[in-house]
Amino acid sequence: MYALGHELAQTPSHKFDLAHMRVLLAALGNPEKRFPSVLIAGTNGKGSTAATLASILQASGLKTGLYTSPHLVRINERIRLNGAAIGSDDFAALHEVVDRTAARLVREGDLPWHPSFFETLTAMAFEYFARTRPEMVVLEVGMGGRLDATNVVEPRLSIITDISLDHQKYLGDTVGEIAREKAGILRRGGIAITLPQLPEANDALGNAILELGARAVDAVPYVPNFSGQWPVAGGQLDRRQRYPLEVLGETIMVESPLVGRHQMRNLALAIAAAVELSKQGTNRITAETIAQGIRETNWPGRFQVVPAAGDEPEYVFDVAHNPAGAWALRATLSDAYLNSGKNGLGNGREITMVFGVMRDKAVKEITEILFPLAGHVIVTHADSPRSAGPDEIRLAAARVAAGVTMEEAEDVASALERARKVAGARGLVVVTGSIYIVGEAMRLLGARI
Repeated sequence: MYALGHELAQTPSHKFDLAHMRVLLAALGNPEKRFPSVLIAGTNGKGSTAATLASILQASGLKTGLYTSPHLVRINERIRLNGAAIGSDDFAALHEVVDRTAARLVREGDLPWHPSFFETLTAMAFEYFARTRPEMVVLEVGMGGRLDATNVVEPRLSIITDISLDHQKYLGDTVGEIAREKAGILRRGGIAITLPQLPEANDALGNAILELGARAVDAVPYVPNFSGQWPVAGGQLDRRQRYPLEVLGETIMVESPLVGRHQMRNLALAIAAAVELSKQGTNRITAETIAQGIRETNWPGRFQVVPAAGDEPEYVFDVAHNPAGAWALRATLSDAYLNSGKNGLGNGREITMVFGVMRDKAVKEITEILFPLAGHVIVTHADSPRSAGPDEIRLAAARVAAGVTMEEAEDVASALERARKVAGARGLVVVTGSIYIVGEAMRLLGARI
């Protein structure tokens, strides 16, 4: 199925236009109208929020759909029902239905061109959920919000996660402009679940909520009042962050496998959404099922740790593909690995970093945030025409290169092999940057997906 995903990814892209998406969906019988949904937009954290909310709904006994992007290893991961990825036979059959329908619409002049890769996948997801009839579907926006292919549904709730600079070519050059695009998922008279953001984002979201007469739900009550260091055992972060929280009139113990202070904001948004759905009549959602769903959340590649074993180093996998994500990784590494090492990290071990990123990202800023943490950086690239070459990354990182030993590897496999040798037995290797770099490394090492 990966081959099919790679083939789909070569589809030429065109200007975003929801009218074309609606034409395609109408020809399919409007599958997007046959299931209830929650829609989530943001720059960082929307995937973690979506995965946590879907896990809560499933723990509450609801048949739950989840649509996310991009994928770590297999394209099937993007479309899930009760946690299970769509089967390859179903994926292929749905692709045939959508592709054939789109070809007919182009032939008859109802569409000017074939739908994009993401539009095709989104239509497939909608058709899958219409056929399998989940009781709730959690949809992660692909990019932006206003013109994203997912934004044709009428969601029960709209959630907006943290907003920062990313995809400026498409969304705008300022946080305010990007926030206005994200606010496009809000509905007139609808419910908007948010947290305080950067001032520009707050203004844009607040104005949109007022103009639409929407009801804003502040998730702040579900963010713990946390200060100081994380619990540490044996020099490493306690892998499940734990804290008590009052939810639906009861005190639960939040025990999340999603590591890092930034994840508390994503958890708060997911909890606020679950509480709102409960108030809307989804009475199977209780304080107990919220706690259970948080515990059982599976969202790999987000500060996922594979402990050292035998001659193998310890690995940390984390998708940090924009400056905000890089800062979150830096902060979590600082909390997780204490005492000695470079910059006080690594518990006495120097960090060896494997890094690759797409060239349309803020490569210079990301490298300047992350590279100073490492004693040794191995730059590589994913199997994608969008991937920045190692020489491009070196050039972007020129300002911090003097303090870091940097070398190039032709692919992820050779980068990992070199990292093993540099880190040594029971050393520390951080694999980060593009989700495609992280996913390929996890596949090669047999990490849990």
